[in-house]
Amino acid sequence: MKIGLISDTHIPSMGKEPPPEVARIFEGVDLILHAGDIYTDDCIKWLERIAPVEATTSWASSTREAAPRVNNPIIVEAVGHSIGLVHQLFLKRLADDVMPGVIAKRLPPGESIPRELEEIFGKPVDIVVFGYTHDAMIETHQGVLFVNPGSPTMVKQVRKIGTVAILELTPESQEARIIQLTTLEE
Repeated sequence: MKIGLISDTHIPSMGKEPPPEVARIFEGVDLILHAGDIYTDDCIKWLERIAPVEATTSWASSTREAAPRVNNPIIVEAVGHSIGLVHQLFLKRLADDVMPGVIAKRLPPGESIPRELEEIFGKPVDIVVFGYTHDAMIETHQGVLFVNPGSPTMVKQVRKIGTVAILELTPESQEARIIQLTTLEE
């Protein structure tokens, strides 16, 4: 199964719709997971022209987002994997600073990531897809794959073409890759 991962589109603040490169990269995906900061249902409708969409709200959902079909957090079951989808991943010992390299550097010895994720999602997950930081990241810790696809519309809080991710699943494997939209290189 091939899944498109996207977050922090900020539509319509960053444009009427996501960059056209997103549609090109997501061509042929079976599902799209959007990890929040959607703002309007128009963004989801645009993505649904490509594939079915599951989405989560951002921390600002009560004041700025108007995408009524989203929940926070959610679990998506796919090919024998449980994927936790949340906008702002808040791990107790790391706060909301889940960025590349931070888990390995700051997680205290003996802390159980799977147990904490079970508290967040209500059941065990083996993959977590999140957004919020706009920093693309793929890391595995304690058997859990963490993927932040970055933002296709904002890089380091500056309006410019950024990244998305592709997650490929089989019953025995999980592989994610970040795709730079400016060069369409993986």
